[in-house]
Amino acid sequence: MTLLPGVRSATADTDRLRMHYLESGRPDGTPLVLVHGNLSTGRFYEHLLPRIPDRFRVLAPDMRGFGDSERESLDATRGLADWADDTAALLVALGIEAPPHLVGWSTAGAAIASFATRYPVASLTFLDPVSPFGFGAVHRDGSPVHDDHAGSGGGGANPALIAALTSGDDAPDNPFTARNVMRALYWSPDHQLPADREDVLVAEIHKTLIGDDGYPGDAASSTNWPGIAPGTRGILNALSPKYCRWDDIVDLDPKPPVLWTHGTADLIVSDASPLDFGVLGAAGVVPGWPGADVHPAQPQVTQIRDVLDRYAAAGGAVRVEMFEGSGHGPHVDAEDRWLAVLLDFLG
Repeated sequence: MTLLPGVRSATADTDRLRMHYLESGRPDGTPLVLVHGNLSTGRFYEHLLPRIPDRFRVLAPDMRGFGDSERESLDATRGLADWADDTAALLVALGIEAPPHLVGWSTAGAAIASFATRYPVASLTFLDPVSPFGFGAVHRDGSPVHDDHAGSGGGGANPALIAALTSGDDAPDNPFTARNVMRALYWSPDHQLPADREDVLVAEIHKTLIGDDGYPGDAASSTNWPGIAPGTRGILNALSPKYCRWDDIVDLDPKPPVLWTHGTADLIVSDASPLDFGVLGAAGVVPGWPGADVHPAQPQVTQIRDVLDRYAAAGGAVRVEMFEGSGHGPHVDAEDRWLAVLLDFLG
């Protein structure tokens, strides 16, 4: 692959799987691990690596189910613990012993929180993370809307997106191609990547493991609206509130410093996400909605704030930076400010 100046590509055989990663900085530098989210890879951080001081050893791995890492199944019943353990195994394989600074984008917010409950960390940076109670069909306090967690998991993926990913469709008039979904949901609507960079990232999305073991995962039926419940494999099930929770970081001792960065125009992690069945039902997009008293929208940003407020009240240091007008990826559509905030925090 053609990489930006100062960025290296490598593969490591860990005791869990073979992992591909991008790297920059000094081999003996302070470890900084940038963990990507769903339907992305480590290359979604590549533009940042040449700009991070070489006092850090920066790693941007391709996580299980994505990119050029070994195509292994994800055990959704562990939430994002597979990703946490894979990251720890990578550090061991590379001989890195110092506690790392961790950045987790979207899905990876749950992964780095899971890491922190298992291994020492220097700091946690949540970049538009999934809610501490997973994605879909939970009340503000994290209690499930339905006992079987109907309205979350692998069955909630858009079939048109899966079809486009499977076929490699890149037709301009198909709103469900990787390119058009990335443009619509990853960045703010007025942010346009350079054409060559966009091509690189679209190609990276198409490396996703599609199916029950990867994206979206398997599914179960439910007698509760909207008729689907989480399965046990794959990324969307790992994000279901049935398995995904990271509010237990409140109990960490010691508590690493936390930075939460969030785009105010984020459509994926929002108090009114158009990907949430509670929102889709209220809009009439999914028929049969039983009403907000039965299946409300999930207030994801509010839930993040609630849990981090509890973390601070329990003695943790929390810094919050909102990026006005940014979408789900302020590290891309507000690159200069986001990187400045991160480096100031790490400093």
